[in-house]
Amino acid sequence: MEPVSVENLSIVYRSRDFLVVNKHWDVRIDSKAWCETLTLQKQLRHRFPELADPGTYYGFSGALCVALNKAAAGSAYRCFKERRVTKAYLALVRGHVQESRMTISYSIGQSGAEGRTHTMCIEGTPGCVNPKPSITELVVLEHGLYAGDPVSKVLLQPLTGRTHQLRVHCSALGHPIVGDLTYGRAAGQEAQPFRMMLHALYLRVPTPAECVEACTPDPFLPTVDACWSPHTLVHPLDQLIQALRDAPVGRGPGPSSPAPNLPGLGQPPPPPPKPPETEAQRALCLQWLAEWTLEPEN
Repeated sequence: MEPVSVENLSIVYRSRDFLVVNKHWDVRIDSKAWCETLTLQKQLRHRFPELADPGTYYGFSGALCVALNKAAAGSAYRCFKERRVTKAYLALVRGHVQESRMTISYSIGQSGAEGRTHTMCIEGTPGCVNPKPSITELVVLEHGLYAGDPVSKVLLQPLTGRTHQLRVHCSALGHPIVGDLTYGRAAGQEAQPFRMMLHALYLRVPTPAECVEACTPDPFLPTVDACWSPHTLVHPLDQLIQALRDAPVGRGPGPSSPAPNLPGLGQPPPPPPKPPETEAQRALCLQWLAEWTLEPEN
């Protein structure tokens, strides 16, 4: 794999208002730690000194959308809020998933268990706090081996946006994501993977001004990682991506045209309605929109 550097920022979509980059798996989006010599923020500042990115942490690779002005940021925010954004992820998960397609609907809440601070869990887990309805669609792409252990390559589409949703749902199925040390196996049994095998593959944000659409390369190939050895094809990835591209998504101002689900699954349970936005939430959003641009470094 090409070593990451401040110069080799991979751009997969660019317009006047938006930029979509293919984030390297081994780079944090942002960090204040002294030991972090390279972050996506530094890559963006090197290439586009006027840009900033949200202060979240890494854990996956793939498509990450950056708004280039406040109006674009507000437009994208409304698309996410109204569930008109289409997102699809690739993952390698432990074991051979027997059902080729499924809808995962475990409610997810914060774990109140001792030693599990800042982690999530499914409803019914002892200490689960405030579980909320959560829906993920899963399609099996391939079965194979990773470093000799059985794994499945899957395409995941979150229809809700809970914290760690894909990782928690895969773990709840008994098929944790390879390399996930929080929701997967003990660290001693995860010495082989060099990263968590979760990758943001496809993104579509249908703003009124433009439809932002990007698809990143598949990183889970034997030519990229020799530990991964697929042996059984279940569903071709290119056909699923094309179906997502072809699916109509409304660009109107309301939530009447939700993002399409993965084809062939029928109609899953509708995503639960979001509670009305509170004044505090709206004020926080407006503050973020007003302050999202970083001041240039001296």
